[in-house]
Amino acid sequence: MTRRLRLAIPNKGRLVEPTVRLLRDAGLVFEAGERALVARVQNFDLDILFVRTNDIVEFVNDGVAELGITGLDLVAESGTDVPRVKMLGYGRCRLTIAVPNDSPFRAAEDLAGLRVATSHMALTRKFFEARSIPVNVIPVSGAAEVAPRLGLAEAIVDLVSTGSTMVVNGLRPLEEVFASEAVLLANSNALEQDGPAFAQVETMLSATLAARDRKYLMMNAPQAKAAELEDLLPGLESPSVIPLAHEGMIAIHAVVEADQVWSLLPRLKAAGASGILILPIEKLVS
Repeated sequence: MTRRLRLAIPNKGRLVEPTVRLLRDAGLVFEAGERALVARVQNFDLDILFVRTNDIVEFVNDGVAELGITGLDLVAESGTDVPRVKMLGYGRCRLTIAVPNDSPFRAAEDLAGLRVATSHMALTRKFFEARSIPVNVIPVSGAAEVAPRLGLAEAIVDLVSTGSTMVVNGLRPLEEVFASEAVLLANSNALEQDGPAFAQVETMLSATLAARDRKYLMMNAPQAKAAELEDLLPGLESPSVIPLAHEGMIAIHAVVEADQVWSLLPRLKAAGASGILILPIEKLVS
């Protein structure tokens, strides 16, 4: 019997929805209720564990789960050397120093001798020690934004994505401490033992993520314009060129970056392309 892998993912917070969506988009079939602790994947030897985000690094490092998805900031905060299989590109945020809008502080050095509240104790200490700035780091378990208002600290170090929470709480950023995003982790022992299965999971996720960033273009064009159009298409490889029934006409197929599509269209049309189709890509294995 094939051993089932266990993948630990967050049960609450900003990473839950994009992580579950990634797994489903990758083709994994499972049911996940709001209070589910474990979801059995029906079409792959994998069980999904829904656990506290802060526990995922420890779960993977201790072998409770062979794989895990969590924030890179929590991996760095833990200080462990758990293998990072792949950066996943979503859940991007910044661990940032922030102070009240009406404070006189303009740089991290201005906080020397003052109190800084954070739930990221290790990263915060490392940042200030590297700059030789003596501060008193105050631990908070959540809602660090209110610490200055309550008189607990003169500044905070907290995760920022859009910055709207800081604005609401009357704070402004000073400096970035650490850049974070979602990351796929693996237990080091299991990585050696179950290498092929790990490679399958990594390929599933990589192919799904790569497809999100690209579009498939199909167009007709005069044969004489092939070289000019090919120069305009910065795809993965050379575009496919297919002769059409009408003499002197060809079809061109190409994979392009999604954020380049709308700037490409006017140039493609000007170069002679017509009947341009823009199609989504479900998976892309390069």
